[in-house]
Amino acid sequence: MHCLACAAPAARAPGRRVGGGGGRRRMAIECAAASSFTRDGEETDPRSMMETYGEMSTLALGDPSVKIDDVTPKIFPSGPLFPTEKRIAELFETNTYSVVNIFDATLRPQLNVTGVVEIPEGNGSGVVWDDSGHIVTNYHVVGNALSKKPKPGEVVARVNILAADGIQKNFEGKLVGADRSKDLAVLKVDAPTDLLKPINVGQSSALRVGQQCLAIGNPFGFDHTLTVGVISGLNRDIFSQAGVTIGGGIQTDAAINPGNSGGPLLDSKGHMIGINTAIFTQTGTSAGVGFAIPSSTVLKIAPQLIQFGKVRRAGLNVEFAPDPIAYQLNVRTGALILQVPGGSAAAKAGLVPTSRGFAGNIVLGDIIVAVDGKPIKGKSDLSRVLDDYGVGDKVSLTFQRGAETLEE
Repeated sequence: MHCLACAAPAARAPGRRVGGGGGRRRMAIECAAASSFTRDGEETDPRSMMETYGEMSTLALGDPSVKIDDVTPKIFPSGPLFPTEKRIAELFETNTYSVVNIFDATLRPQLNVTGVVEIPEGNGSGVVWDDSGHIVTNYHVVGNALSKKPKPGEVVARVNILAADGIQKNFEGKLVGADRSKDLAVLKVDAPTDLLKPINVGQSSALRVGQQCLAIGNPFGFDHTLTVGVISGLNRDIFSQAGVTIGGGIQTDAAINPGNSGGPLLDSKGHMIGINTAIFTQTGTSAGVGFAIPSSTVLKIAPQLIQFGKVRRAGLNVEFAPDPIAYQLNVRTGALILQVPGGSAAAKAGLVPTSRGFAGNIVLGDIIVAVDGKPIKGKSDLSRVLDDYGVGDKVSLTFQRGAETLEE
């Protein structure tokens, strides 16, 4: 046993009766150093030492003479926001009601052994397109449900819409149409019109690298999260989670994480300039390189999905060689024509398909190198350029036939 006031071992004093009857003894403990403790060569009264330690103990437990106000730092009142901060806050408060949280109907939250709800990877975001209840999101957000080939009108998701009172209202998201090649899908909810706040769609064609942008979404299930950044690049090829490459993408350093997919990318006026769709990362979290489908593409796809349930694309009604095959045939630029259906507009225009010669050698067909003066690098590039045209539009083609360059 050791003394609590010093490091010396405690000595047991002879036992003596303490208190009333019962025959019980209480052992008095005395400090073994009490009779010989010295400080700087002088004997010190052990009682004074105990009083000193008692005072130290009182300070350690809290000095009653010290007031809370004496140990509380000065609190400064919140000042007004800077104009830029105020503008960003206003943009978020205005547009957050146009952003919804989407849960793939085929994926259910799982409660693990620690009691934590694990959010399915199929969760994402979407935007209110109109007051009819149409919701635009990414194809891959509801990709698991779409892989089961649902019919239009079938429930493929649960959609949470934020009400003015801050409460999320849950609705069934029914399929309207989906386009995997552009990683876009349209759902419909039967929600009251006062709950539907359509997003304002802006022009992505006039964007400039360096201008400010904002992303709103539900990363990792944290609903209505705002991140701010700038436009880092334009006309990027996006390798979407839907397994397709989308041209003309917007690159941004605004933090985009899983769950942001399908949410809006806004300009400094609060107009939607893109649908966030992918991140370039090796860890699965934001690395400062995010991508969005430009609003110009969304404006072409979403209305068709709403009207027809699918996209009616403009084409030349000919079969082109995949880029790897064309490269093997020594075609370094342009889209190589493989087949031209008889009686088609392309056949009437005189376009020549690839064929075999008398010796069995391959005779290359016409190679499209430009559409209305826009250079064509290959088949995928041609598809991107034709996305700017509607069915029935006429175009001028520049193509190579052997050593000649012709126009039609």
